[in-house]
Amino acid sequence: MNGNLIIVSAPSGAGKTTLVGGALKRDHLLKPSISFTSRPPRDGEEQGVHYHFVSRAEFETMIAGGDFLEWAEVHGNLYGTSRRMVEAAREAGFDVILTIDIQGAAQARKLFPDAISVFILPPSLNALVERLENRGTDTADDLQLRLGNALHEIEQYVNFDYVVINEVLDRAIDELAAIIVAERCRLKRRGGVAEQILQTFRKQEGGH
Repeated sequence: MNGNLIIVSAPSGAGKTTLVGGALKRDHLLKPSISFTSRPPRDGEEQGVHYHFVSRAEFETMIAGGDFLEWAEVHGNLYGTSRRMVEAAREAGFDVILTIDIQGAAQARKLFPDAISVFILPPSLNALVERLENRGTDTADDLQLRLGNALHEIEQYVNFDYVVINEVLDRAIDELAAIIVAERCRLKRRGGVAEQILQTFRKQEGGH
């Protein structure tokens, strides 16, 4: 079977990138989908590691070419997921994890009804404000924009399969990793293998 598609979304500053990074370090069967974006890199971000950074014109050309599984404009910048990269990894048997905004998550859930969706919540508004301020990558206007969007984004948690509250980082990573492993063990995914194992017992019984 193809690997699972896991959608992780959250309001800006809730820690989704950190949680996904922690899950990826623990699980060799999990692959990230590295998004394309028209925004410039932040300090410490690397091309092809954190994002594929392209110009707005390049991004729009990719939209016109149907290259994206989903795309959205968020806080004035374009973000998108490469259809080809996701399909190739899933066909190779890897679970693919998408770290995307609320708009992109809604698109991806419609395209892939069997996707597993996880929403990351901060423990409180004050915690979200503190995290956004501490990362020091946003201007005052950017900060207000992100906080202004946070309420609408958080209201969307009801549309997701799972909710992880990122209060204690290690515990939140444990929860995300556990969701991913548990989904692999569902009967609909393991039933074929289970039946093969059962047949070996039936053959043994028939040989007595």
